Amino acid sequence: MELAAYLDQQSQSKRLYDRALAVMPGGNSRHTIVMEPYPVYAQSGHGCRVTDVEGEERIDFINNYTALIRGHSDPDVTAAVSKVIHKGTAFSLPTEYDIQLAELLVDRIPAAEQVRFCNSGSEAVLLAIRAARAYTGRSKIAKFEGCYHGIYDYAQASDSSRPGNWGALDSPQTTLETSMVPNLGKDVVTLPWNRPEICAQLIEDCADELAAVLIDPLPAALGLLSPVEGFLETLRELTRELGVVLIFDEVMSFRIDYRGAGHANGITPDLMSMGKIIGGGFPVGAVAGSTAIMSVFDHRPGEKVHHGGTYNGNPVTMAAGYETMRLMTQNEYIRLGELGDTLRANLSEMLKRRGVQHQVAGRGSMFCLLLSAHQPVDFRELIKCRESGPELTGLDREMLSHGILLGSRGLFGVLSTPMGEAEIDQFIDALDQSLKALRVY
Repeated sequence: MELAAYLDQQSQSKRLYDRALAVMPGGNSRHTIVMEPYPVYAQSGHGCRVTDVEGEERIDFINNYTALIRGHSDPDVTAAVSKVIHKGTAFSLPTEYDIQLAELLVDRIPAAEQVRFCNSGSEAVLLAIRAARAYTGRSKIAKFEGCYHGIYDYAQASDSSRPGNWGALDSPQTTLETSMVPNLGKDVVTLPWNRPEICAQLIEDCADELAAVLIDPLPAALGLLSPVEGFLETLRELTRELGVVLIFDEVMSFRIDYRGAGHANGITPDLMSMGKIIGGGFPVGAVAGSTAIMSVFDHRPGEKVHHGGTYNGNPVTMAAGYETMRLMTQNEYIRLGELGDTLRANLSEMLKRRGVQHQVAGRGSMFCLLLSAHQPVDFRELIKCRESGPELTGLDREMLSHGILLGSRGLFGVLSTPMGEAEIDQFIDALDQSLKALRVY
């Protein structure tokens, strides 16, 4: 679809958007789907391709923001879901389906001795924080500047820090949105990414009150900046020494390795939150960790953390998740990781030919592009690189016009198993044409 056709005020997507504006604030229930001047509406998805309501087909390089590692309408996952739906979609009794998925995750993930399911990554992070507080008897948590962990107030603090409010590097200011719990900053310690010495000092200063350190080992919000050597190891050693719970938020980053991002980095956290791919395309979240900490959810000795939820362990989600994870063998992860390596290498090669200064980040099936000569180390450097780089507003629209579906928040994307080198080539070509259209070169 040409860009002019997309901007057609009489298009089906525009008509749907106008209807949505009348009944939903901003016309949506999810800010990540916002696109100017209006979003393209999906009609169907098969494999690695999505067809919109105008009948235009595109290769999907965002996969519902990392959730669809098997792509759309995987036949085996669809069959598993169909089988369950015909037996009943939800019960006020337990089923075998959540046991099966829990057994698979416990068998696969070194950090997961026990698992508890919920309905979103945000819930999973919330539960991990509550478990840490209950287990330690402490109230404070530490999290990293600029990192997104869902919509729980204590996890969302400081995710939108900027130069005007972020304070000194060695004592970052905890920043809050106006809608958050007033004064929660006293219970949130903000840490700088990839600065182990500063982090160690800040953690030690409040260790007696600190319940947990929350970290995504490959944060999408930070452009997939890899942890520097010794950074995660320092956090692991220090938290263990001080009796602080180390939580890995792997809602997105779990997809980089067969056994998760913790295993990929050689670190075993005390707790981890999951979501996205473990639901097979359905709403899901999970918190997992050591039996000792997870026991705070156990009702038998007298629970310390009450946790209910009408759709927790929903059989449809559990069946889809189990089938998805069963299909994601070690060989599938290896193949997808090699495809990711190809994309990152070919992307860098194309930009070098064009004389564009750049940094390509990512691991496994995840990738991110930064147009800068400087390789940032932390969030603050990343923001400065982005602000001084080329203007990329409208890149998502340009990519749409060249047959690629990409997220609206920067050049970040993920792969799915139906993809091959042909799709990688199409992506590189589309990006080349889109950057030309935006006059990057």
